[in-house]
Amino acid sequence: MAFVKVLKNTAFFKRFQVQKRRLRQGKTDYKARVKMVKQDRNKFNTRKYRFIVRFTNKQVICQLAYASIVGDHIVAQATSKELSKYGIEAGLKNYAAAYATGLLLARRALKKFGLEAIKGKEELDGEEFHVEEEDNDQRPLKAILDVGLQRTCVGARLWGALKGGVDGGLHIPHSSKNFPGFKPAEEKGQESEYDAEAHKDRIYGKHVSEYMEMLAEEDPTKYEAHFAKYIESGKDADALEEMYTEAFSKIREDPDKEAKDKKEITHERKGNNVTTSDGTEHTRSVKLSLKQRRQKVAAKIAAAQAKMMADE
Repeated sequence: MAFVKVLKNTAFFKRFQVQKRRLRQGKTDYKARVKMVKQDRNKFNTRKYRFIVRFTNKQVICQLAYASIVGDHIVAQATSKELSKYGIEAGLKNYAAAYATGLLLARRALKKFGLEAIKGKEELDGEEFHVEEEDNDQRPLKAILDVGLQRTCVGARLWGALKGGVDGGLHIPHSSKNFPGFKPAEEKGQESEYDAEAHKDRIYGKHVSEYMEMLAEEDPTKYEAHFAKYIESGKDADALEEMYTEAFSKIREDPDKEAKDKKEITHERKGNNVTTSDGTEHTRSVKLSLKQRRQKVAAKIAAAQAKMMADE
C-alpha cells in the first residue's frame, strides 16, 4: 500500500483562521478597502473621506464617510427617496436619479463644513469638471470614490453619482473615460473622443423619455404597467427634462434634510409587559441583577440536589 501523507492534520486545524464575515458573504473587498482607507504616516489621524455609492432594488444611497479604529463614521448621507421633496417622484434608480443624489450629498456635505462658497459647476453641459482647478478662496473637500463590489463599466449609473458629487463642489479625482459618450481610440496614436452632449442627455434622462415614447406607441399596455408611477405623478416623456432641471436647481437652493416629526408615545411597564400609549403591547423581559442571577443559580443547584437525595 502506498504511503499517504496527511496534509490537514491537527497542527493545520489549530492554526486555521476563519475569513472575515463580510468577506465570506461577498460584501466587502478588504484589499480594496485597505488601499482606500490607509493614511500616510506624516498625516496621522487626518481624516480621509470616501464618497460611497450603493444601489439597492429601490433606491440610490450616497454617503460621505471616513474610517477610524472604532469603525466608519458617516459625515453626510443622501438617498434617492429624498428626491420626492424636489419633484422627482419616480425613477429613483436611473442615471439621472443617481446624479441628483450625488449632487444632493455634495451640497449637503459642503454646507455642513461651511464651504457653501464653493458652488461647483452650476451650468450643466456634461463637460469634464474638476473643482480644484477653479479659483476658490477655500480649499475644496477631497474624497475618494468607493464603489464596493460594483462593476465599473463605461456608462454605469455609479458614474452619474460621481458626476453629481463633482458638479456639486466635491474634489473627487476621476477622468472622463468611464462616462457615457466616451469613445476610446481605435488605433494607437489616435486621440480618444468624449461626447459631452451624450452625457448631458443621460443626466437629464433623455434615454428614459425616448424609451417611454417608443413603448407608448408600440405597446400601450406595457407602457402603463412599466411607467405606472410616472403616470400617477402626471409625468410623461416630454416633462422629464423640465422635472430634472427644476430638481437640480431646488437641490442647490435647499439641500437640508427634512427633520422627522417626533411621535409623543409613552410607555408603561408592568413586569415583563410593556403597554404603549397607541395601544400596542410588547413583552420585554427585565434584566436581572448579579445578586438575582446568583440566587437563581443557587436555587437550581438546591433543587437538583434535593431531587438526587429523593432518588437515593
